[in-house]
Amino acid sequence: MESLTTEGLTPSTALPARLAAQFSVSPSVCYQCKKCSAGCPLTFAMDLLPDTVIRLALLGQEEALLRCRTIWVCASCVTCTTRCPNGIDIAGVMDWLKEEAVRRGVAVPQPEVATFHRYFLDSIRRGGGRLSETALMQRYTLFQLRRRPNLAELVRQLKLGWELFRRRRLRLWGPPALKGRQDIRAIFEKAGA
Repeated sequence: MESLTTEGLTPSTALPARLAAQFSVSPSVCYQCKKCSAGCPLTFAMDLLPDTVIRLALLGQEEALLRCRTIWVCASCVTCTTRCPNGIDIAGVMDWLKEEAVRRGVAVPQPEVATFHRYFLDSIRRGGGRLSETALMQRYTLFQLRRRPNLAELVRQLKLGWELFRRRRLRLWGPPALKGRQDIRAIFEKAGA
């Protein structure tokens, strides 16, 4: 894990104010108990721990946060949020930072993760609120093959897909439609605005 320098750190109040307005519990109530980082299953792959992300957010270090790997490594498993004694939606902050990075066109340190994130949300939007794992994995596998063609990996993926289908663990046509598809569409339109 890289060490974080505080040399020349100039606090800003813009980011903490936007986060406080966005979430029901402001991240400013964080007292750095580090329970979020202790429970996170992906800290081994992060350049900043979840408690450090919250601390930097409170210091207004937006550029450092939008360029870090941590927000893209976060699996949104919500372990950090459930462990927080103050009820801070840490996973929500990570998602908000991801969306802000995409909105601003910030170069993503791990383009595969950003692409998977985009395909995931697009699959939910297309599915009217439900995720079609089959369509998601087909699209993502094609993306990977275009970047780095690998016949052995394609064969492995096809064998895995066949085994899942054979065991009735794979739906070829996606999940059944939800009743409130218009509501889901409205949510995505509002989020897009």
